[in-house]
Amino acid sequence: MVHPGWLCLLQGSLLLLARARQSRGPAGACPLRGKQSELNSFLWTIKRDPPSYFFGTIHVPYTRVWDFIPENSKKAFQQSHIVYFELDLTDPYTISALTSCQLLPQGENLQDVLPRDIYRRLKRHLEYVKLMMPSWMTPDQRGKGLYADYLFNAIAGNWERKRPVWVMLMVNSLTEVDIKSRGVPVLDLYLAQEAERLRKQTGAVEKVEEQCHPLNGLNFSQVVFALNQTLLQQESLRAGSFQIPYTTEDLIKHYNCGDLSSIIFNHDTSQVPNFINATLLAHERITAQEIDSYFRQELIYKRNERMGRRVKDLLEEYPDKSFFFAFGAGDHRKEYIWKSAVSKRLEE
Repeated sequence: MVHPGWLCLLQGSLLLLARARQSRGPAGACPLRGKQSELNSFLWTIKRDPPSYFFGTIHVPYTRVWDFIPENSKKAFQQSHIVYFELDLTDPYTISALTSCQLLPQGENLQDVLPRDIYRRLKRHLEYVKLMMPSWMTPDQRGKGLYADYLFNAIAGNWERKRPVWVMLMVNSLTEVDIKSRGVPVLDLYLAQEAERLRKQTGAVEKVEEQCHPLNGLNFSQVVFALNQTLLQQESLRAGSFQIPYTTEDLIKHYNCGDLSSIIFNHDTSQVPNFINATLLAHERITAQEIDSYFRQELIYKRNERMGRRVKDLLEEYPDKSFFFAFGAGDHRKEYIWKSAVSKRLEE
């Protein structure tokens, strides 16, 4: 069984290694730009009768951002008839399909498919994470009955049966900052739960397979390269020789400040780690560029076009309904869908 948090790992982390371009500061500290209620809340209105909305979410615990979301966005959510997400986070089939998508073919294990050195480094790193995880847990988490062994198994359980690309994403999520945030629904999941509580009709513009299969489409040498680069980064972090130049706090700050221009994901929201860096050898750089190009095509261009087409179809099929589309704010997806699918249709 897949923990619901994996769904958000797929959407937003697949979102891993997000980067904010502007200066840092406390997550709640915004420049003097007027009242919080007047800040950009990542809400777009589709002007029709009744109106529909795009709302940009962020894949962090909702408690970190909810008080900063202006009332107009909350009101739009409350008044809408139908709420759509990228994936249906409350559908058991979504969880089941994601479980199946992550697994190696029957009878195969990671030890059988990975180079011996990488497998040993991976196992050593996971042993380190398991050892450190109790010290990463917060008193609040322990007070809620969330303990390190349970959490490790929820995230990394059955890891030897997972495809290497999913193990790579898993390793990126097993950090102290990410562990401390577990136990509180991310904003997307919270909105889905609220929609269910309010008995709103809900849906999704994508299927798990459409997000999942492109990841499984990498060839073996590309996957091994990606996992090796991920392990190298984590090993450097452990040794203190590398410091991540961007943090979740950066994203939260800019989101809470309504600063759309600063919510920038690596390489135009390809939603996967960016492996291109100055330390790569020539042949490694080629591999990194091939991975980047592949995911840019599969997870940005094709995906945006597909999502835009489905949003347009929904609006046309239900002209008397008010929709609330909640997609990740780090994506250029809302602007793309707005311009290429919604606005053009409304002008016709």
